[in-house]
Amino acid sequence: MKCRDIHASCQTERFMLRSESHILVWHDSLNIYVLLFLFFILFFGPEMALAEKSGAVELRPEQIFDAVTIRTFPHDPRAFTEGLLFYNSILFESTGRYGRSELREVDIETGRVKRRVSIDKTLFGEGVCVFSGRMVQLTWRAGKGLVYDAVSLKQVGSFTYSGEGWGLTFDEKHLVMSNGTDVLRFLDPATCRPVRSVRVHSASRGAVYFLNELEYVNGEIWANVWRKDLIVRINPKDGRVTGWIRLGGLVGNAERTHQEQVFNGIAWDNRKKRLIVAIKSWPLLYEIRLVPCPQAGK
Repeated sequence: MKCRDIHASCQTERFMLRSESHILVWHDSLNIYVLLFLFFILFFGPEMALAEKSGAVELRPEQIFDAVTIRTFPHDPRAFTEGLLFYNSILFESTGRYGRSELREVDIETGRVKRRVSIDKTLFGEGVCVFSGRMVQLTWRAGKGLVYDAVSLKQVGSFTYSGEGWGLTFDEKHLVMSNGTDVLRFLDPATCRPVRSVRVHSASRGAVYFLNELEYVNGEIWANVWRKDLIVRINPKDGRVTGWIRLGGLVGNAERTHQEQVFNGIAWDNRKKRLIVAIKSWPLLYEIRLVPCPQAGK
């Protein structure tokens, strides 16, 4: 064999060795990627599928709204508002404070209290809701709920629950109550016993605590956030926050003379399609409309 033939043969063998080496490296890399892909599918695939099925995966951003006043109504400034609702377009209010807690029927146009039911001085009135001809009022720390006939306002029963009572609403199937945490409890209206609960969570803020007065509005649960000029809109199925309503433009902090004058009271009049919000110990109620605003800081 000639030298040039030996040289050519060596060059060919070196090329083949390099090629085989590259093939082996590519083959090993492919195996690693395949293994990683299979690991991801096996361990995370079922969890993602479950999340998508349950609605936990949500691509839409949380909507932000500003509240704008349509009109105001006079309100008893001595009313420490803890619950607010419309029943047949008539306004009812639950007030707090020991020795001063009441369930009231209010003439919204004049602010006059047409009827009032005082509760035991050892009880602190909290959230209120109505369903099937019954009105239910929570109390703060006594773990006791009061049940009234919605027409006569005569007390017809009571029930007990664990922990504190803050806000209350009816979602057309369950009583829904808050206790100042990030948890909403759903109660069987026949027995007033809890059947499930959800934790309220925001994609932008995480867990949302200090949930207070509640209202069921067009398939969502709306909640005042205690000592914040905010209403949080909640998906009742999984506790996911769908949006925020900013109330700070209705009245400034400088106008409030003490720290307990916070927004607490949401009443949706489904008949007349009007939305009323209240402030504790404040001389006005506010009928509001919502204005979408840019996705800026809340």
